[in-house]
Amino acid sequence: MAKKVKIGIIGVGQIGKKHIEKYKIIPDAEIVAVCDINEEEAKKVCETYNIPKYYTDFRELLKKEDIEAVDVCLHNNLHMPVTVEALNAGKHVYCEKPMAGSYKDALIMYETAKKTKKFLSIQLNTLFTKDTRVAKILIDKGYLGKIYYGRSTGYRRLGRPFVDGYGSKFFVQKDISAGGALYDMGVYHIANLLYLMGNPEVIRISGKIYQEVEINEKRKEISNYNVEELGIGLIKFEKNIVMEIVEAWAIHLDSFESSYIVGNKGGIRLNPLKCFTNIEGDIPMDATFNLDIADYRWHNVYENGDVYDSPQHHWIAFLQGRVELLPTAEIALNTMLISEGIYLSDKLSREVTAEEVKENSKSTALKI
Repeated sequence: MAKKVKIGIIGVGQIGKKHIEKYKIIPDAEIVAVCDINEEEAKKVCETYNIPKYYTDFRELLKKEDIEAVDVCLHNNLHMPVTVEALNAGKHVYCEKPMAGSYKDALIMYETAKKTKKFLSIQLNTLFTKDTRVAKILIDKGYLGKIYYGRSTGYRRLGRPFVDGYGSKFFVQKDISAGGALYDMGVYHIANLLYLMGNPEVIRISGKIYQEVEINEKRKEISNYNVEELGIGLIKFEKNIVMEIVEAWAIHLDSFESSYIVGNKGGIRLNPLKCFTNIEGDIPMDATFNLDIADYRWHNVYENGDVYDSPQHHWIAFLQGRVELLPTAEIALNTMLISEGIYLSDKLSREVTAEEVKENSKSTALKI
């Protein structure tokens, strides 16, 4: 039988509870402790989810020897300092997205994991959807040929945290979250395309950010809203690959078309998945897929059918040695470079190089 993996959760707010619920449906995951500066909430979570121990100081949790890995569910600018301490304490780390508040901080996390020889994984839900799994198979089998263009999209009509009626005000304060739509939802969509495109090296970035849609004045004042609601970018990669990005928390439109990737032999659109190519005789073909039957067969015909059910399923299966870890840290690091590049391009009103972004990146981490 596979060993149970003992987990500690750092941060039990809205996101932390969602992670706990994921682990609770994984038979081989065992949450042995949680930590939150809000002692009352930490105690309540332990009682609700039948978790034996809680702490208010994450360093005390890290001393607990039976914990193999921790899950960091804190605000963006706390990701780096807590992750680094956890890695240095000998724990593997699973961290919420975005990887950090800045590329510099994300790089510190990545390099610390390499130095300590501990594993680091970042929460990238979109890599584990049925659409993405089949799209990856199609790409790896060569159905798209040479990939040269992708478009990453994310849409909300009025979905800004707090000011549009849900979530915490800390999501819209730059000193806590470091960014808005790009860091909240854009991470998922950009990272998904990077994964499918082979995580190419970024060369140049051009971008623009906006905060234009009206906000309820009282909510705006209470929240100190100062991040972007719309991020737009054009990214140039090695091998003559480009990606467009448009990510909206709030915009006066009914929808965006879903993300897509094209190559010289075919193209795919995600959510719902569709493939476009030409068959013999120069006949254009638009193909759809029965993802539910594919998923059933993955679970009932083949071994380890659960290892891509969610990021948490994958993380636990990896720690058990049942699957190779998807390169979420590398992809998340590249996503940070792109997002910060869009911010820098907007600030300088020009295209910037990847090297400029790296040289200009500064830590936004909060002291703990």
